[in-house]
Amino acid sequence: MPAVHHKLLLEDALQDSPQTRSLLSVFEEDVGMLTDYTNQLLQSMQRVFGAQSEMGLATEQLSQQLLDYEKKNFALGKGDEEVITTLQNFAKTVGELNSLHSELANQMADSMVFPLIQFREKDLTEISTLKEIFGIATDEHEAAMVKYSRLPKKKENEKLKSDLVKEVAYTRRKQHQASLQYYCALNALQYRKRVAMLEPMLGYTQAQISFFKKGIELVSKKMDNFLSSVSNMTQSVLSSIQTQLDAEAEVMRVSQREFLSVEDTVYMPDKDSEPVNRTLIQKAGYLNIRNKTGLVTTAWDRLYFFTQGGNLMCQPRGAVAGGMVLDLDNSSVMAVECEDRRYCFQITSPSGKTSMILQAESKKEYEEWICTVNNISRQIYLTDNPEAVAIRLNQTAIQAVTPITSFEKRQEGSPNPDRAKPGGIHAAGSGSQKTGAAPEPEDLIAPGTPIQFDIMLPASEFQDQNRGGGRRTNPFGETDDDCSTESDDSLLQQVFAVRFLGSMAVRCGNNQEVIYEAMRQVLAARAIHNIFKTTESHLMVTSSSLRLIDPQTQVTRISFQLGEVCQFAAHQENGRLMGFVVEGSDWSEGDEEGEPSFSAFVFESNTEGEKICYTISLAKDITEAKKDPEALAQLMKNMPLTNDGKFLLLEPETSDTSDGGGQEDLESEA
Repeated sequence: MPAVHHKLLLEDALQDSPQTRSLLSVFEEDVGMLTDYTNQLLQSMQRVFGAQSEMGLATEQLSQQLLDYEKKNFALGKGDEEVITTLQNFAKTVGELNSLHSELANQMADSMVFPLIQFREKDLTEISTLKEIFGIATDEHEAAMVKYSRLPKKKENEKLKSDLVKEVAYTRRKQHQASLQYYCALNALQYRKRVAMLEPMLGYTQAQISFFKKGIELVSKKMDNFLSSVSNMTQSVLSSIQTQLDAEAEVMRVSQREFLSVEDTVYMPDKDSEPVNRTLIQKAGYLNIRNKTGLVTTAWDRLYFFTQGGNLMCQPRGAVAGGMVLDLDNSSVMAVECEDRRYCFQITSPSGKTSMILQAESKKEYEEWICTVNNISRQIYLTDNPEAVAIRLNQTAIQAVTPITSFEKRQEGSPNPDRAKPGGIHAAGSGSQKTGAAPEPEDLIAPGTPIQFDIMLPASEFQDQNRGGGRRTNPFGETDDDCSTESDDSLLQQVFAVRFLGSMAVRCGNNQEVIYEAMRQVLAARAIHNIFKTTESHLMVTSSSLRLIDPQTQVTRISFQLGEVCQFAAHQENGRLMGFVVEGSDWSEGDEEGEPSFSAFVFESNTEGEKICYTISLAKDITEAKKDPEALAQLMKNMPLTNDGKFLLLEPETSDTSDGGGQEDLESEA
């Protein structure tokens, strides 16, 4: 007999991946078809048994009717004695046939109908029961995972966390045990169904042969060879299948004991003992994904995600194959804080129009997913040796970024990058500069340069701005009668809602590539160090300066003269990212005038970064035109003006975000 090749692997029971579920659905479909066929076959056999039983009852009734002929008193006289004797002989013969038919019916019941009923009630019913237990265990595990996933990140209740971890471990162990028993029963069924199909027909054949052998003793001798051959075949088949079943059952018992002997930490979430691997270029596992169910309502679904090449794939349970969710090439990933859930991160497409928020089960999975997506976004998988490239780039990224939370905290002894001479001022922020060769990152930003992620206003400066006689800045350009003449003379005032992402010292200020490299390093640093909080501010562009204003207090957090801004640009793919380079003086060398120094500032805006760059470019044009009254008059003639004589550039920003495009809880799309 051929061996059974298809079986469920017990080692895949704990992971419970969609691939295993897909194979399990094939086994369940096989069980369903086998159950339907067994019921139909049993119905046919019961019909045969019923017919045979009816034959026995009919022959018994016939024999009794033949004997009753003697007892009948006919009106014209009693029956003929010869007829009566003949009928009594027939009755005896029919009675003997009746005993043979009754014995045949009993043999059919014992060797044909009963084994099939036992197979249906024992094996198939056991499979159905185990399926229900497995489904209940799976639902309990899913419910426990939902409650565990909702654990708050802040002010965490250790007792609640401990109870939920124990509940997840208990339900996961229960599901594991149920799945192992279910898988073993499904595997064993592949052997037992072969016996169940053969045994009833062999019993039926033996019963018929015995019936004919007793009925026709002389003729039945010719059937002895066939009966013996059938018996030998039956014994050999049963012996072979039973041997295979016993061996497979022993292997499954040993494997089951081995899998159940692991420590409880295997079932506990967030109890990973292995270190985080930051050089992965492939990743797979279950994640919670946030889906919007209404204008303000959301729902979280637990799905199986995996990476394939440069794509993020998703495969629901029961699906044969996964589908693409997002193209990860040149995408961005960063940790976010979402609905008070832990281990959340956001993946954003290069265009910034598509993003998704995912939640990992543990901190290790959370960090590995972020690192994997970051590695894939750099298209490392297309290189000849992607693992080595991932290791090298990961080490470089960790050494190149050092998070600093404010302007007041800088690392002592940090490398002082070489300063380059300032280049020409960029005339149009959105245009691309022509260079002979693309500069290396080391030529733009010194390795190990610290990054500042927030702008903290010193207490003394805050008090000075709010002390009597001080004036708060109105971000909408509206002025009172006692405002300074600087505001009255301003020809341009435009406000943009922005979020400050970071700033760092750079080596030059005459190349747009330095802004792009600063954006890359700031976003990489936020992803690696899990810095996801951002502060919304108002960036006011005037004809003389750039000011970053606190929207709550209207206090200027930081200000730059327009002449200090030597370079500005928007990101080429993510239109909401923009940055500019500011030139200053480094007095550490002791020179009278000081060496020129440059700093890059990176922002994320609610509008397109190109609009901000255009406004800065126009402000510079106004500054130059102020030197020549005719040029200023010509510029004002070519540009639309407001009622108070200021340049009209853009519609209010509320129109850009009123369609629901705004961000929730200041979650950066960068």
